[in-house]
Amino acid sequence: MKATQEQNDRIAKMTFASVYPHYITKVEKKGRSIEELHQVIEWLTGFNASKVQEMADANITFETFFEQAQINPNAHLITGVICGYRVEEIEFELTQKARYLDKLVDELAKGKKMEKILREPKK
Repeated sequence: MKATQEQNDRIAKMTFASVYPHYITKVEKKGRSIEELHQVIEWLTGFNASKVQEMADANITFETFFEQAQINPNAHLITGVICGYRVEEIEFELTQKARYLDKLVDELAKGKKMEKILREPKK
């Protein structure tokens, strides 16, 4: 499947606050903690837990969220399929970043070990 400009625009306008509670529910339902979720978000974006909450409270869009993020230089190591798309093949940068986050949250909820989720280059 190929991401479209319309999907990218839709993600850009979606608020972080509209998705964040779903991330929490998803990981807690599978026995993971909010702290682990925040660790994953911080690894990808550089935002600590208080900044994540501040951004959710401010009702910012995903576009603004990812514009302000310092994306981890190892984010390109995130591969696989999420929502029917291979994250490493998504052409639209914003959509790819949003799918990176979705993929990490999904891996956390599936019980993957934190050291596998928080990717490091092979030595």
